[in-house]
Amino acid sequence: MSMPMHPHAAPEVLPRFGRGRRWVHEALERLAQEAARSADTHLLKLALPGFPQIPFYFKDESSHPSGSLKHRLARSLFLYALCNGRLAEGQTVVDASSGSTAIAEAWFARLLGLPFVAVMPASTAPGKIRDVQALGGHCDLVDDPAQVHARAAWHAERGACHLDQFGLAERATDWRGNNNIAESILGQLRLEPSPVPSWIVCGAGTGGTSATIGRYLRYRRLDTWLCVAEPAGAAFAGGWRAQDRAACATRPTLIEGIGRPRVEPGFLFDVVDHVIEVPDTASIAATLFLEECLGRRYGGSSGTNLIACMQLAAAMRACGEAGGIVTLLCDRGERYEQTLFDPTWRAEHRIDPERWLAALRACAHDGEWRAPPERP
Repeated sequence: MSMPMHPHAAPEVLPRFGRGRRWVHEALERLAQEAARSADTHLLKLALPGFPQIPFYFKDESSHPSGSLKHRLARSLFLYALCNGRLAEGQTVVDASSGSTAIAEAWFARLLGLPFVAVMPASTAPGKIRDVQALGGHCDLVDDPAQVHARAAWHAERGACHLDQFGLAERATDWRGNNNIAESILGQLRLEPSPVPSWIVCGAGTGGTSATIGRYLRYRRLDTWLCVAEPAGAAFAGGWRAQDRAACATRPTLIEGIGRPRVEPGFLFDVVDHVIEVPDTASIAATLFLEECLGRRYGGSSGTNLIACMQLAAAMRACGEAGGIVTLLCDRGERYEQTLFDPTWRAEHRIDPERWLAALRACAHDGEWRAPPERP
């Protein structure tokens, strides 16, 4: 009986390997080289007079080459697609995104020489659309934000590789380490007076960041609590409180990147210890307050995070507790020059940040939380 040929000797296999696997190896090498060239992002410390025993730390993810926290996610999604055999040479890549993920994915698609399509709500900040286009990506704008998933699936049915940030973020990211954001934060705190923070605060867009941080805190057996900062009325808060994955948002939000209208597959409720809902006006005021404190502009989700941090710090101070609070500066404020930082745009959307700005300045000074009443 003749023995079967060794797989590498089969003529019909060699051409397929030459066309496919060799390019995948080259693509993975490019991603590894990019990761090796990338420095970690800064962890900024802010001391507020009202909280002498509670230092604030801000992980500045806007300093990534593509300008946001989503640089980490985009790299992970491309790695996941390549290693699962879903992405081939010359194949179009598509994803549904309100901006920052799309910009990061366009950046990596250009690195790998691949066409990229971002399915975006038509209301996305113009600066983000321009950034995707500047990187060679195409923006497929959808009038109804609820239809972005279906539109991305439409592209996938026609041969595109759907990176699927909402469906795959929590599984594509290595939550045990490999310089994920949680490991990075804890490593940068190691020489601080309190190297294990009391709280880490983040938003929920895909759910990948909160899932990664929550899992890592448990994996490392740390006593740090995890809080999700959520635009008021968005789906994560309602779903988390009721443990209901069918929960939907009760109101829209102006804060891009977080505040999803539905519970996404990557939302892991059980690794989150607390959720704080934040009105849009408060988030935008906090974004302006961040510029006062740090001298740079950041996006609206960074303001949402800051509001949650201030509330937690005031509660800790009232109970006589000490300890650090860490949060994320998610993306560059320059992307919102025509929206959040534009007084005309704010007036059109009935956003008057002054009362919230006054409340934040007072809280930073005396450590007491006094949220102004919402206007009808």
